[in-house]
Amino acid sequence: MRKAALLSALILSAALAASPAFAALKTGAEAPDFSAPAAIGGKDFVFSLAEALKKGPVVLYFYPKSFTRGCTIEAHEFAENYDNFSAAGASLIGVSADTIETQREFSTKECRDKFPVAADANLSIIGAYDAKRDRPSQSGDSVSDRISYVVTPDGKIGFTHVGSDPIQHVAETLQFVRQWQGSHKH
Repeated sequence: MRKAALLSALILSAALAASPAFAALKTGAEAPDFSAPAAIGGKDFVFSLAEALKKGPVVLYFYPKSFTRGCTIEAHEFAENYDNFSAAGASLIGVSADTIETQREFSTKECRDKFPVAADANLSIIGAYDAKRDRPSQSGDSVSDRISYVVTPDGKIGFTHVGSDPIQHVAETLQFVRQWQGSHKH
């Protein structure tokens, strides 16, 4: 019996050590303003958080790497729900440490021309949002964790979701945006 308990403790300890340590900005914190090179439908532009917030809340989601399995699933799910976010008055922007060249292709193929993705190759935005993964990716590159924020028009973090399930990020942020919109109707 004692061996089983010890084995269980070791397995749990190993599982916790293997999972990423997530850090994130807290609800109510000031959202760091930024502008970044981005692409939508394969076309470059400069995304400005301040400009986007003039239109309503912004779902700002960080993901580790374009064209990887989980990140592709997440992009497809956000694209499928683009109209739902738009109906709730929110805009979307994905951010990763990929280059703008990669983001051009990802915005067309995986985001399905619905929403932009920004390039943060120097990790300045990822760092400002406390979204940098503690451990490098398998390729040795520094990447972001999977963290989604909803930034409200007053420039504050209204909602934070941290987790590895890409579909949950879409469901949770959409639920928050709908609730926020319902409580802010004039």
